Amino acid sequence: MREVAILGIGQTRVDEHWDKSLKELAGEAVFEALKDARRESVDAVFVGNMMSGSANHQQHLGALIADWVGLRYSEAMRVEAACGSGGAAFRSGLMAVGSGAVESAVVVGVEKMTDSPGDEITAALATAADADYEADMGLSFVALNALIMQRYLHEYGWKHADFAPFSINAHRNALENPFARFHEAITEADYHKAPMVADPINLMDASPMGDGAAAVVLVPADSIRGGATITVAGSGSSTDTLAVQDRQDALWLSAAYRSAKQAYDQAGISREQIDVFESHDAFSIMAALSLEACGFAERGQAPRLALEGAILPTGRIPIATRGGLKARGHPVGATGMYQIVEIAQQLRGQAGATQVPDAIYGMAQNIGGSGSNIVTHILKRGN
Repeated sequence: MREVAILGIGQTRVDEHWDKSLKELAGEAVFEALKDARRESVDAVFVGNMMSGSANHQQHLGALIADWVGLRYSEAMRVEAACGSGGAAFRSGLMAVGSGAVESAVVVGVEKMTDSPGDEITAALATAADADYEADMGLSFVALNALIMQRYLHEYGWKHADFAPFSINAHRNALENPFARFHEAITEADYHKAPMVADPINLMDASPMGDGAAAVVLVPADSIRGGATITVAGSGSSTDTLAVQDRQDALWLSAAYRSAKQAYDQAGISREQIDVFESHDAFSIMAALSLEACGFAERGQAPRLALEGAILPTGRIPIATRGGLKARGHPVGATGMYQIVEIAQQLRGQAGATQVPDAIYGMAQNIGGSGSNIVTHILKRGN
């Protein structure tokens, strides 16, 4: 495959966009990415989205969005992989451009969640779990993650309070991100007094839903003349069992390990060379498990990274540098693309007060389900 570069990026703020439709949100991000890339058209459109059919009563997003943004005759399709839809769409665009099938593509992740009642969104999210043995038994995603976190605390001897630094870091970093949903710092006291959602997960352990879209323009790297380039150095994707109870080990994200290894091998680097990591911190326990599966912490020791400050922008392995899912927000089908845009910002030196110094390699990991579909990408800053 030929080397692929990110030429343009665009995003909307994650919020409750009552005055904008799903296609309008997607269009804003696409137009910004095209403007940033100084392009008026591309050959293909890939849309990452999870629940437009249930939440918005709208399918066929490829044609819908291509038409809306003035790319009516481009190849266009929707890619769905639950909460990993954005990352899966990016991988689809990457393979299309990298293979030479198309010369340019725009990838956009979009989700419009706040138009539907909360219980309907919860039910829609649960469709990414095993319908027979999880969802039909009344297990929501927060309940599944609560069971995993309970087991983690029991197995490794940590206390719930030890996870506070994950949320504190995310909210502190979101203060510097104009596209983040929350712009309020939280303290350790705020974390402890937060309402319990599903023991041991409280409100500060869980990411908020929202509306939003993020997009990039992809082109062959050798088509760019002059200036710094952001290239895709590595990409990997893997699956695990859909149901948590079918896994050999509920505390090990096999798909995260495998997809990260694929990405490391393709990039020809080791984990020590990753300067910034956007993990899928839909719940604080998932941030911990991702850090361990990707090799940044020994098994059962990820909370220690947070407690020691290693996850801060100035730390050894910065995460959630623009707020992460926890504070930037989690418009599920768009999340993977927000991660890609935020890594590109870091490598461009556009992350403001949360800039990771001299970042060369950045990694984004997008999780679908409770770890059943995981896509990992490594981006590199060129000269």
